[in-house]
Amino acid sequence: MLITPGKLLAKIDSPEDLRKLDRSQLPQVCNELRQFIIDNVSVYGGHFGASLGVVELSVALHYVFNTPDDQLVWDVGHQAYGHKILTGRRKDFHTNRTYGGLSGFPKRKESIYDAFGVGHSSTSISSALGMAVASALDKHYQRQHIAIIGDGAMTAGMAFEGMNHAGATDSNLLIILNDNCMAIDPNVGALKEYLTDITTSKTYNKFRDEVWNMLGKMSNFGKSAQEVVSKVEGVMKTAILRQSNLFESLGLRYFGPIDGNDIGHLTEVLNDLKNIPGPKLLHCLTVKGKGYGPAEKDQTKWHAPGIFDKISGEIKKKVYDTPQPPKYQDVFGHTLVELAQANENVIGVTPAMPSGSSMNMMMEAIPDRAFDVGIAEQHAVTFSAGMATQGKAVFCNIYSTFMQRAYDQVIHDVCIQELPVIFCLDRAGLVGADGPTHHGVYDIAFMRCIPNMVVASPMNEQELRNMMYTAQLGSFQSGNNAFTIRYPRGNGVMPNWRTPFQEVKIGTGRKLKEGTDIAILTLGPVGNFASDACELLLAQGISVALYDMRFIKPLDEVMLHEVFKNFDRVITVEDGCLQGGFGSAVMEFMVDHGYSSRLKRLGIPDGIIEHGEPSDLYKECGFDTEGIVKVVNEQMSLMVSTLHQA
Repeated sequence: MLITPGKLLAKIDSPEDLRKLDRSQLPQVCNELRQFIIDNVSVYGGHFGASLGVVELSVALHYVFNTPDDQLVWDVGHQAYGHKILTGRRKDFHTNRTYGGLSGFPKRKESIYDAFGVGHSSTSISSALGMAVASALDKHYQRQHIAIIGDGAMTAGMAFEGMNHAGATDSNLLIILNDNCMAIDPNVGALKEYLTDITTSKTYNKFRDEVWNMLGKMSNFGKSAQEVVSKVEGVMKTAILRQSNLFESLGLRYFGPIDGNDIGHLTEVLNDLKNIPGPKLLHCLTVKGKGYGPAEKDQTKWHAPGIFDKISGEIKKKVYDTPQPPKYQDVFGHTLVELAQANENVIGVTPAMPSGSSMNMMMEAIPDRAFDVGIAEQHAVTFSAGMATQGKAVFCNIYSTFMQRAYDQVIHDVCIQELPVIFCLDRAGLVGADGPTHHGVYDIAFMRCIPNMVVASPMNEQELRNMMYTAQLGSFQSGNNAFTIRYPRGNGVMPNWRTPFQEVKIGTGRKLKEGTDIAILTLGPVGNFASDACELLLAQGISVALYDMRFIKPLDEVMLHEVFKNFDRVITVEDGCLQGGFGSAVMEFMVDHGYSSRLKRLGIPDGIIEHGEPSDLYKECGFDTEGIVKVVNEQMSLMVSTLHQA
């Protein structure tokens, strides 16, 4: 079902069309754009509240600036639906986040209006500054560069690094701080409090601009007088504003805060700012979910609600006749609470993802031992390491894709110091509609190469519980190994998952099925695909031995010796990258111990996997049940052919 746009929106196929309208028509464009987003997301799903909050900002930016020559960088990209619709993608917007359709985030390959690909937060200021510096080098002095960054994304260290650099340049850069007090969950930390309390004095701004312009025009004072004013400006600012301004102290001219949902005032301010040289910051106050009542009232719930009834606000959920397995995230959350109630040393840490990771369960049950540190993965890891030095069993829960941002801290602050931090890597593997910026496909390779690190992946919910239980036992007994537990997004396979805890011996796998023809070694939840494949193959008369290795580091070498002594054909299956992953580790073992079996590795190939339903992506990569059956049949055919040749 295609959604019909409003009368004005239907005529906008590019920002050039938008700029032909009279300014008095912009409120209607905003209303139609907001309704178009509501209509589409209610039917097709996707991110929701963030884009509703910046409808006016999206329209104003494309109306005032000469995009795509003027360059916009959205941070984070789930607020860019309005931007996509206004830049020629309205007719295809119903394909958003679907296999082969539009990306849910700005993407350079998708449109010339997407100046920079964004999926992870806090990259906009650095990238836009880089564009501004490059434009100046090419003598494109009139080109504008705008970074639109949320207040949640502003908490990350990289945003401060970018501002620190920008403030020391004369680059033509405008930072728009989209302040709605929300990321996915409510923002936390001192910056949030600062932005909540900050006030802007019209008296100060008027006084500063008038004095600055006056002195600049007076030939007998000129630039030297402006330099004098700059030196005493801090004193003047403190007296008038009654507080120091963080952004001005970094060398950025600060404007605001203004109502970011007032399209008339926004266009006026942006037009003025175009003519002010140098780096500057506009502080816009917006409402996440603006224009849709339920989303305004419960902003966390409506960040990405799925399909819903736009009239009643009822989020539609599938109804099942039988009990369904829980999400792995919820198993983590419930299990963490159980462990924390039994062990006073257990601590929970997450960088801004309490509801997504289910850390919110511990934050509600035991709030003094559960911490949301904001969008700050590096800090989350080193903060956890600091607590580990004091004997705490710290569960540091970070999405696999975001763990990439804290890799140095894992090596330097945790593993070199032999600190037993427990890393729970949520969303490991292919995550689906969020696509390549969010796929957690590299963690096996980059974690297994670090000394003093255990790396494990549970095949089901029971295994996840037992690995978490085992990890917190080791954290205050052995005290020399970090422990990584990776698990996927979405539902598991065990409706009756809450089983008694059992300690798992580190570095041991499980033999799940006896077989004589070929062996399959799996790591993590893909073992369930292999188990189903074994049943189908047995019906074909092929006997497959199935091993759930559980640990990538240390490997179960006893089990691997058994496998390579008894099978000439071995297949490994993983939901991580093939380069340096689980299959590579098995191959290293095989070579190191002089085995000559034929090894076939299934996993994620050396390429960028786009977005879509996980089932489509597993099939594309060839390690779904059907793909495993196909490869086993190919290997069996090769085996028969080899025997005939012999």
